[in-house]
Amino acid sequence: MLNRRLFLFSGLATGIGPALPAFAQGQSGEGKLAVVASFSILADFVREVGGERVALTTLVGPDGDAHVYSPSPADAKAMAAASLVVVNGLKFEGWLTRLLKSSGTKAKLATATEGVTPLKMQDDGHGHGHGGEDPHAWQSVSNAKVYVANILKALSAADPAGKAIYEANAAAYLAKLDALETEIKAAVARIPADRRKAITSHDAFAYFAKAYGIAFVAPQGVSTEAEASARDVGRIIRQVKAQKVPAVFLENISNPRLAEQIARESGARIGGRLYSDALSGSDGPAGTYIAMMKHNISQIEKALAAGPA
Repeated sequence: MLNRRLFLFSGLATGIGPALPAFAQGQSGEGKLAVVASFSILADFVREVGGERVALTTLVGPDGDAHVYSPSPADAKAMAAASLVVVNGLKFEGWLTRLLKSSGTKAKLATATEGVTPLKMQDDGHGHGHGGEDPHAWQSVSNAKVYVANILKALSAADPAGKAIYEANAAAYLAKLDALETEIKAAVARIPADRRKAITSHDAFAYFAKAYGIAFVAPQGVSTEAEASARDVGRIIRQVKAQKVPAVFLENISNPRLAEQIARESGARIGGRLYSDALSGSDGPAGTYIAMMKHNISQIEKALAAGPA
């Protein structure tokens, strides 16, 4: 069953270009395939599929904000040495084109969101540089499976000798993602329907909202580059009061003061910290994608299922 599903997912994974010669370029000192991932969540997917055959470099690490990231000379060096660069796409990495050019890399570029149906940004009057499409597609586990399929295809093209290993790793990981999605849906079902709404610092949870039925409102758009205006904050506070939104959530990549202000002036409780655009460190509660999603839904259920503060 899993092999059949991998075949179907691989059919979705398009747009990574011609196959690369196996280890002809971008071979690490240990003889592994040199791969660069643009940010920590994507790196975790690559690690799950690539396993021991991959030497992985992550550009934007744990708790890092890819929206405002500034690449370093070390990043350009890693790109130049890589055989494969895996990115989110949907204009999430606004600095990517400059880095690719400055590094002079010959690596193949794999876009993990290829085949994902992007959500349109809400028209809030701010462009935020994303071309009207929301890049936070990983917040739906179904989309995460497409990411895995694209990464599987890219790694298999770069290292044909490792294809069977990559397929086995991907199959095992897809089974874990199936279990994760079941767990998330069960948690949402335990939240009363009229309490399935929350406030976050920036608009990173639209895919989660669409997939699982939690309504999120944010004073910032999809990028943390833009500051929320006083008008935006006032509108959110009025909305929280009118709709009796139960909780305001902090985010690991955002300044907590905005969420704290909204909670203080609206009377909503602080519902804990969510991980949106980056994992935590390995010793934190969201050191992997699966751990991140489990942590987030646990915080959401705890805050929204409870009675009034």
